Amino acid sequence: MKKTMVLYPGLSVSHFLPMMKLADELVEHGYAVTVALIDDPLQKQIAFTATVDRVISSKPSICFHRLPRVDHLPAVTTNDGEFYLPGYLDLVRRHNEPLHGFLSSHFRGGIQALVVDMMSVEALDIAERLKVPGYLFHPSNASLFAFFLQIPSICAESKRSFSELGDTPLEIPGLPPMPASHFIDNRPEEPPESEVYKAVMDLVRRYTNKCSNGFLVNTVDSLEARVVNTLRHARRQGGRALPPFYCVGPLVNKAGERGERPERHECLAWLDRQPDRTVVFLCFGSTGIGNHSTEQLREIAVGLEKSGHRFLWVVRAPVVSDDPDRPDLDALLPAGFLERTSGQGAVVKQWAPQVDVLHHRATGAFVTHCGWNSVLEGITAGVPMLCWPLHSEQKMNKVLMVEEMGIAVEMVGWQQGLVTAEEVEAKVRLVMESEAGVELRARVTAHKEAAAVAWTDVGSSRAAFTEFLSNADSRQTS
Repeated sequence: MKKTMVLYPGLSVSHFLPMMKLADELVEHGYAVTVALIDDPLQKQIAFTATVDRVISSKPSICFHRLPRVDHLPAVTTNDGEFYLPGYLDLVRRHNEPLHGFLSSHFRGGIQALVVDMMSVEALDIAERLKVPGYLFHPSNASLFAFFLQIPSICAESKRSFSELGDTPLEIPGLPPMPASHFIDNRPEEPPESEVYKAVMDLVRRYTNKCSNGFLVNTVDSLEARVVNTLRHARRQGGRALPPFYCVGPLVNKAGERGERPERHECLAWLDRQPDRTVVFLCFGSTGIGNHSTEQLREIAVGLEKSGHRFLWVVRAPVVSDDPDRPDLDALLPAGFLERTSGQGAVVKQWAPQVDVLHHRATGAFVTHCGWNSVLEGITAGVPMLCWPLHSEQKMNKVLMVEEMGIAVEMVGWQQGLVTAEEVEAKVRLVMESEAGVELRARVTAHKEAAAVAWTDVGSSRAAFTEFLSNADSRQTS
């Protein structure tokens, strides 16, 4: 009889998809996998709901179970549509009992382990009650993992809340110095007694208090060698409150996988007609937070046109648009832009198959918001990147990509809220035409090759994954 692992993913595409790749690896290793889902309470998360439905239909070997809805759902977004952490944590907390009921009634013979999303750390209480090993899945990188472990000591030493630190330079062991504001979105208007601040601090404390079994981190040893080695050294030296961690990345889709959408997108046919490495691909994530203003869209358009380089651009309407799901490109972009650039570029509304585009022979550069999934997809495709962070830890990722990994350049102006057409043109030319662009490609190719080795029989991620399975086995039987 197969051993069973239960996975409990988060409620966003960027957290859900990497955990589903983890599920694939577990199935490949002979485990039965069940995924417990919180029935989407947000309704407006069209991209997330559609992604979940597509994944369920494409993975018949995995069992998916939707937990019953709870009454009086808390708000997980603010009135202006921004993510509200205290509401999200309350939502997950209210599903603890339905999760417990499902696990205790359906798995009387026991489960090998419960793996929960990093934002669902309170669900580890259920693993403890059922006396099964519980692990936390961290879909981002080891650098953010290291930062989370340091937040309490940073605030204690500075005697200020994290939101009050603003652009104060921070030195996290294993990371390059960078402003506090680059790690997470911190708002000066949120004092230490605010609900958001308390929720962040409580979440971080629970990471170390509740997750003694370990973390699964979506990264590759060689990609973040400095911080991974620093963390391992600290753990060997008996570092306080440092749980075991397993670097099991890159957990990303492969080119040609039709789980995202079954049909071949028309933009790939357009790419088929372009020469090798000549197209700049622009895409800014799967959520509405990545929508630019009309002014910014027009600056991008002018810069692309003046660069003279081919481009494939995924455009979403500004959030204030009457219908952001069906943007009117003629109204959003400069007059005549689409006609003038019809032989130079292609503009796609809302969505494109990012992995397939990045792996296409015609793609030569990637303008990205620096979400970790997108960074890994760019690396595994061997495509140099242009960084345009928008929110959360994307600013930290930008520093890592530019300064540590040497695989990207920064689009200057994002901090001021507007990247000019001149900057777009200059950076596109730099990556596509200059010797600096050649060097970027060489470095990202080296990381691509290292990532490809990570899941082979002699790879670091395979070894970490095997160690995790062994750890779960030993804890389950002890």
